[in-house]
Amino acid sequence: MRDSIISLIERRHSCRRYYDKPLDPSHRMALEEFLGSRLEGPLGSRLRMVLLAATEENRSSLKGLGTYGFIRGATAFMAGAVRSSKNDMEDYGYVMEHAVLLATDLGLGTCWLGGTFTKSSFARKIRLTHEESMPAVVAVGYEAEEDLMRSRLRRTVRATERLPREQLFFEGSFLKPLREIQAPHAQVLEAVRWAPSASNKQPWRIVVTQEAFHLYLQRTKGYGKKSLLFKLLGLADLQRVDMGIAMCHLELAARELGLQGKWVMEMPQIPGSNDGLEYVVSWRTVNLPVEGLS
Repeated sequence: MRDSIISLIERRHSCRRYYDKPLDPSHRMALEEFLGSRLEGPLGSRLRMVLLAATEENRSSLKGLGTYGFIRGATAFMAGAVRSSKNDMEDYGYVMEHAVLLATDLGLGTCWLGGTFTKSSFARKIRLTHEESMPAVVAVGYEAEEDLMRSRLRRTVRATERLPREQLFFEGSFLKPLREIQAPHAQVLEAVRWAPSASNKQPWRIVVTQEAFHLYLQRTKGYGKKSLLFKLLGLADLQRVDMGIAMCHLELAARELGLQGKWVMEMPQIPGSNDGLEYVVSWRTVNLPVEGLS
């Protein structure tokens, strides 16, 4: 990355309108190399990630992929397949969001698209198998001026688009909302707070202890495999994909700020948890104790 992860997270936004211009060869190559090298997620799921991009010589290569409602003019899409496993959705979200931040670093606009892709033209393009799923794709391209103006306006009111910190982050237990914390931990949590999520529901909840960030999923009613609508439409569990996106922001920001660690799946005994919360994973730190926590 040329720019800092923190600044890329702050700059990233959903781009809905693009110039009808194929990706520059250098940009296409950078994305292809990154996606092609990501064969496994941080929690062990096997992945196949590809860039589907039109070129000046072959503008028809995206024929049949459609505009997907509010997306206009995109000349490339990042798509992928993940083998069914315990943490497949989280791994997919993590790796794809890492690619999104790389695209942002290259000056490209992006937009996450979740839906029913298993039998889509995207699935046919990458020859999706029965053992794999495609929970989401990402539109990529050069942001049109009209969309850029809208994004600048959105950023002026962006603070109102995110839940307050004390609803997302907790100190030691779910009984104590986290109100005060020192850098670098505060910057790491802020990077998570600005992560994109399906319908901007922000399903992540994080309990901070002296040794780790513990990530939980707070389900939104109507999302997930237990939802009748999701079953009928064959939708992926997008809130688990969101957890992978949050993992990506947390790890990349933490490492940039010198807060080294590793992902572990050791369910902690956190007071105040309830049936509506699902433990996902913990980022166990190996240095820098958390200032402000007793």
